[in-house]
Amino acid sequence: MALIRFVNPVYLEAGARLRLDEEARALGFRKPLVITDRGVRAAGVLDMALEGLGGWPLALYDGTPGNPTEAAVREAWQHWRDEGCDGLIAIGGGSSIDLAKGLALRATHEGPLHHYATIEGGSGRIGPQALPLIAVPTTAGTGSEVARGSLLITDDGRKLGFHSWHLLPRLALCDPVLTQALPPGLTAATGMDALAHCLETFMSAAFNPVADGIALEGLRRGWGAIERAVRQGDDLDARLQMMCASAMGAMAFQKGLGCVHSLSHAIGGLHPKAHHGTLNAVFLPAVLRFNASHPSLQAEAKLARMAQAMGLADAAPEALAEALRQRTQDLALPTRLSDMGLDVSDAGLIIERALKDHCHGTNPREASAEDYMELLRDCA
Repeated sequence: MALIRFVNPVYLEAGARLRLDEEARALGFRKPLVITDRGVRAAGVLDMALEGLGGWPLALYDGTPGNPTEAAVREAWQHWRDEGCDGLIAIGGGSSIDLAKGLALRATHEGPLHHYATIEGGSGRIGPQALPLIAVPTTAGTGSEVARGSLLITDDGRKLGFHSWHLLPRLALCDPVLTQALPPGLTAATGMDALAHCLETFMSAAFNPVADGIALEGLRRGWGAIERAVRQGDDLDARLQMMCASAMGAMAFQKGLGCVHSLSHAIGGLHPKAHHGTLNAVFLPAVLRFNASHPSLQAEAKLARMAQAMGLADAAPEALAEALRQRTQDLALPTRLSDMGLDVSDAGLIIERALKDHCHGTNPREASAEDYMELLRDCA
């Protein structure tokens, strides 16, 4: 029987950011460290997010890289310690929130970071002393604000998952107003990340019917809104629907993901500038075709249910895969690795890491090294 656990307190509405003051006080914060990135700060989104915080003494770390690293965690930890901070507020995309989770762990646990990675058996080593964190997302993609996991590139170049309910933000303030300034390309790439979470979770054979229901509804909302959000960035309803899809995908993926994310994590560690959501969009059609024949998808009519959520009449694997590829293309995102400036010359190392990734084991159809090679060739 699956453990089904939902979720931290979440405010999901226009104006949610204005609750920041009262919620930080409720958690006992006196001087929090705000973790963000320079893009969010330069765009004025950080100032918007902090409108709900009064005359607090704040410290700021804005050095979050596109794919958060152990080195950045150390840098943020040094800042947190030097400033005498007592809590964390992450304002930004999944990278800032994941970095904050890494700091929540690093500041309160001894030993090297990789000691706490999921694939190293580290989840049980993460304790309740992890720093309290409030998450204020400014993108609609990773859903890290409602997830127990953090993805970090460790010093040895691996992109590893760290999973514990002790890393779950104490509170999420999901305000779609904060996503209206997100450029079309990032809106598309982060949006496809949210859809990938919904699709991969729903395809997984693990038993969690609650997660299945949430994933399917997240897919319906996200598929119907992503083009509007990209083409009409100020459409607040479209932004709200995408924020719903993002949070729902992450609430659901406690069930497990699959080969799309195994490959994306492996490549992300080797090529830190490759956008995670874009990688997911590239791999989705090929992995869907690979999974389509698995008995669990057939027995539960999952292809037909996904097609219905996407408003498609044809539930054949090729039709679904082509719809995903076409949507990616229509959003002006790359549809192949070569379009991202990537090749598969390091396929051996990609496959080695994908096979060890924490998402590999929950793909509905078991993937061998040869299967991963074929998927890479299909997406090259």
